[in-house]
Order: sequence, then C-alpha cells, then structure tokens
Amino acid sequence: MGIHFFYYSVLYLTLFLISNLVFKARKLRNLPPGPPSLPIIGNLHHLKRPLHRTFNALSQKYGRVFSLWFGSRLVVVVSSSSEFQQCFTKNDVVLANRPRFLSGKYIFYNYTTLGGSSYGEHWRNLRRITALDVLSNHRINSFSGIRRDETQRLITKLAEESSKDYAEVELTSKLFDMTFNNIMRMISGKRYYGEDCDMEDVREASQFREMVSELLQLSGANNRTDFMPLFALLDFENLKKRLINIRDKTDAFLRALIEEHRKKKQVKQSTNTMIDHLLSLQESQPDYYTDQIIKGLALGMLLAGTDSSAVTLEWLMSCLLNYPEDDEKIDMREHDGFTLKKSIPLKAMCKSRLVINKVIK
Repeated sequence: MGIHFFYYSVLYLTLFLISNLVFKARKLRNLPPGPPSLPIIGNLHHLKRPLHRTFNALSQKYGRVFSLWFGSRLVVVVSSSSEFQQCFTKNDVVLANRPRFLSGKYIFYNYTTLGGSSYGEHWRNLRRITALDVLSNHRINSFSGIRRDETQRLITKLAEESSKDYAEVELTSKLFDMTFNNIMRMISGKRYYGEDCDMEDVREASQFREMVSELLQLSGANNRTDFMPLFALLDFENLKKRLINIRDKTDAFLRALIEEHRKKKQVKQSTNTMIDHLLSLQESQPDYYTDQIIKGLALGMLLAGTDSSAVTLEWLMSCLLNYPEDDEKIDMREHDGFTLKKSIPLKAMCKSRLVINKVIK
C-alpha cells in the first residue's frame, strides 16, 4: 500500500510540475487570444465536428485570429482574408516550415520530401524540380489524354449502371478510383483501381490499394503522439511499428516501379510518365535527380493529388444536387463539359470554391 502511494505521489507531482512549466511557457509568448487550455491535451477537447463550425464559433468569440493548443503544439487559426494574405505574402518565409510529425520521419524519407521538408535550399530545389519538370504546363498538357480517358470511363460506368432505370450511385468510391488512376497513370502509366484496371497481377493491384489506404490513414495529422509526446513513451496504438512497416512497403513499391521503368528505358520502351521523364534527367544529373528524390516526388503526387481532388469533385456534385432549382443556369449538353450562361465554363468555376458558391447560390 505504501509503495503504491509513493508511486502515485511521484506521478501526480510530475504532472503538476509539467503543467506549471507548460503554462508558464505559454504565458511568456505574445500569442493571439484563445480559449483556456488544459494540461497535456491543451484545447483538443474544444474540437467538435464539423470543425469549420467550431472554428467559426471560436472566431466569433476570440477574434479573426486566435490560438489553440493541440496538446503541446501551438496552432494559430486565421479566419480573415486580409490576415491570411499577409501570412502567405509578407510573412510567407516565417511560416514556411513544416511541423515535425512522425509521418515525416518514417514515411516522407526523414523530412526530405517537398511536403515534409522545412524551408531552405533543399526545399527550394524540390520546388524548382516540381514546377519545371513535374507540373509544368507542358507536362500537364501532355497528360490531357489520360484525364479525358479516365473521365470517359467513369461516365460510361455510371451510364451502364443507370441504363435500365434510375439507380442509386455511390460516387465517393468512384471519384476516388478515378483520381487515383489518373495520378498513377501520370506517374507510372498503370491503373490500379476499379473493376476494369489493366493490371495483369491482381495481387499487385490489391496490395497497392491496401498500401494507399494505410498511407492515407497514417500520413495525416491525426496521430496522438504528434501532439501529446507522453503517448510516444507508452505507444498504445503501436504507431511507430506501423509507420516503419508502411514505410518499408511504400519504399519497396516505389523502388520496384523505378527499376521497372529503368529496364524499359534500356530496351527503348519508355513511355510518357513522370518516372520516365525524371529518369531521363537522372542520366545527365545523377547526383541531383537521385532515386530518393524521384520516390519522394512520386509519393507526394500520390498523396497530395488524389484524396483532395476526389473530395473536391464530390463536394462539387453535392453543390449541384443541393440546388436543383438552379438547373437552368447549367447546361450539361456541351461536349466539352458543363457550361453556364454567358459562356462561363465550369473549369473556370473550379478555380475557386467561392466562385462556385456564388454561381450556384
């Protein structure tokens, strides 16, 4: 009994000292206003779904710029367009660094990818490669046939499912499949999703889908250990082991893709893919376009260009369905896609969600 009392006393004393140190450190900073925080968890208890409404309610109370503590990490929420513009123009370099999450260490090659590295010479080089060699206008236009083909495949599939009568369609998975196939065809020339995927090795396609699902889950900013270091010592969720496991799987997959394309180039069978293009540049600058750089760029494209695109498309469809009374504003008969009155194409609307809201609402 006495030993247990001693251990509990030491534990409570430790937590008390840590809380005092944390609160003193927070008070010393000149931070924007925000709700009171609790020891260890900070303001995590304030986060309720939907998050945008929670942030809106907090901005009404604490101002357009307010601070929160996600565990031990400081988060500043900006709800004003003018302050937001200052963050990414006048103070862009100050705010350019990335937080050091565990996913950046294990999945994103020890914080060396474009989305994981902090601002500096290495990040500027990666940005230059991405802007000139991966996402240039010429490269994007060269993949226009892939985008048209994937869109046509989706439309054909939807037409087949509703050819006899009205049918309920679950668009989320279909948009997800389309965007992933689109990106993977740009990266490697392969389709991994859908019943009509052109993978001869069904097992490879299945393993890829499982890998991507786990990647999206572990690469997000929802790991408790990233915000509460105490969990790193306990690691109830076995997070570190899972991150190492998915890192090894992803690295092996990307390495195999690069080797496959390298062998094709040797026998003059290269195609118009991102990997082939970067391997061609590697021949003239091997120290600059290393395999790790290529793997990091491919991984960044895979994660950044898929889930967000699918969610945006789903959101756009929900906007169109939620406002059926405005059908007259939208002409769906055009061969090139949706068009609006006064010849405003939908692709111009897609530049900003706010524009879509103004047009539809």
